[in-house]
Amino acid sequence: MQKKCIILTDGKAGHENQTKAFARGIGCEAAVVRVEFRSRFAKALSYALDFIGVRTLRLFKPFKLPEGFARGEAAIVAGAGSGTFYAVKALAKKLGAKAAAVLTPAGYRAGSFDCILSPAFDRAPRRPNTIEIPVNLVASDEEFYACGVAAFRARHPSAATAKAPVAFIIGGPNKCSTLTAEWMRERLAEAFAATEGRERWVTTSRRTPKDVEDVIDSFPFDYKLIYSRDQFNPIPAFVMLASRLYVTAESTGMLSEACSRGSAEVIALDNLAPGRHKFRRFIDSLAAGGYIGGARKVDLSEAFARAKALLA
Repeated sequence: MQKKCIILTDGKAGHENQTKAFARGIGCEAAVVRVEFRSRFAKALSYALDFIGVRTLRLFKPFKLPEGFARGEAAIVAGAGSGTFYAVKALAKKLGAKAAAVLTPAGYRAGSFDCILSPAFDRAPRRPNTIEIPVNLVASDEEFYACGVAAFRARHPSAATAKAPVAFIIGGPNKCSTLTAEWMRERLAEAFAATEGRERWVTTSRRTPKDVEDVIDSFPFDYKLIYSRDQFNPIPAFVMLASRLYVTAESTGMLSEACSRGSAEVIALDNLAPGRHKFRRFIDSLAAGGYIGGARKVDLSEAFARAKALLA
């Protein structure tokens, strides 16, 4: 019989999608429940209470569980992000379920989770309950990608016959990276010179600066998605159809997807600031594993098998 898993979400899509991927990977029927601390003080208090082993749902605004996920019915409670980690433990205790964390639960007692799935760049301490993986989890299933390919081909019919197309996924600056118009112009010129005669596709994101979008718009791409003008998502098709994928290095989610799906060679456009921050560790670990600069794809089957054993 398929186990049931309650996914606690803080409302952030990146966290929720990774937890959904975790539930799918261990073969659970999942239900998503939104949780929210009553206040900032309640969240701060959760760290102290967790340290002394006290877990209570009174720190959270009231929420309801879906039918069929009460005590004795839900076998696992899982969550990602600091807004969920304490709630995972508290609800698991109430339901008599196992507690699972996706991403490293910094600040909370890691040893009291039954299972932690942690990306390598988080550098989580090695524990019997911690499973290290090279990427963030990717939630979408085969049907999602098939639909994405079909939608993209409807917009760009030549994609069905394009030979060895090249795709670019462009993000934006953050605290550990920059993205300037001149840097983008130089990287695109280099990539165009290296991919002459092949179809080239590009998408920007909501984080891409306007002057960078203008530079991208000036290049003769065969397919161009400028996010400020059109919010269609071609990324599933890019991942599945491209023979080479260029992705800005700060886009950890997109790099995780590119290194986990499809068959493309993945190239990171290195816009990272100097220093040993987590984005640099992420890129370096992917390169060391052959996932960047090559077409090797991440296989998480062993990691999910270990997680299932810990949560049995």
